[in-house]
Amino acid sequence: MPELPEVETVRRGLDKWVAGRRIATVEVLHPRAVRRHVTGAEHFAGLLAGRRVGLVMRRGKYLWLPLDDEDALIGHLGMSGQLLLQPVEAAAETHLRVRFSFDDDGPELRFVDQRTFGGLSVSIGGAVLPEELAHIALDPVDPLFVDDAFIERMRKRRTEVKRALLDQTLISGVGNIYADEALWRARLHGARDTSQLSRPTVRRLLGHVRDVLNEAIGQGGTSFDALYVNVNGESGYFDRSLNAYGREGLPCRRCGSPIRREAFMNRSSFSCPRCQPRPRVRALA
Repeated sequence: MPELPEVETVRRGLDKWVAGRRIATVEVLHPRAVRRHVTGAEHFAGLLAGRRVGLVMRRGKYLWLPLDDEDALIGHLGMSGQLLLQPVEAAAETHLRVRFSFDDDGPELRFVDQRTFGGLSVSIGGAVLPEELAHIALDPVDPLFVDDAFIERMRKRRTEVKRALLDQTLISGVGNIYADEALWRARLHGARDTSQLSRPTVRRLLGHVRDVLNEAIGQGGTSFDALYVNVNGESGYFDRSLNAYGREGLPCRRCGSPIRREAFMNRSSFSCPRCQPRPRVRALA
């Protein structure tokens, strides 16, 4: 958390309110927020001052803001990162980490991060696609995503289907919430072995992944608390449409069986015991 729909919602907000503006000053208030910029906070701020921002881009759960001279500002929200547009005179947030002002005297861009798992950095020559993000696979709402190639790659894996959906080198942007939702729609348990899935089954699952992501984007993502908001501080409301995730003990909206919760990679998986039966032999990780 956040996953693709939340990051895409933020991207659209940044593209509307930041693209085309020139950065005047950058103030780094916590060095951990720019720890991925290995040359340090002062160098980070100096590189960005005076640079104009282009159309905001995204790869999976990462954002990048192309700059003039072909560099890019990369952002990852981590668990609690927020990119907020605020009036210059607005009081500083408790967990404000980086502040960007612009030469047009319009709203500031603020990076707020309670847990400091997110971060910002500058990629030299990364305007088209930062080298740091090149290993991340395309996501299924990207027009360049090739369904057939994904289907073949998934079926060649010897792993559990949910683990495959979370593998950002195979398909990006899908996290725990939306994997559970897509698997519920596809009537598949997350422990099913990918090598045992037919091509039509994987294609059907991919269709559900894409539908879930697009629906969540349309509703501004999923907000369970105040840690995820869009650039204007508004929460998403896809949590009202969840069929599996977070619904332990509640009736399945398809068959009425109580939704179960199972441990998964130090997290939880949610599924319907009737609609999504466990595989007889648990797949190898």
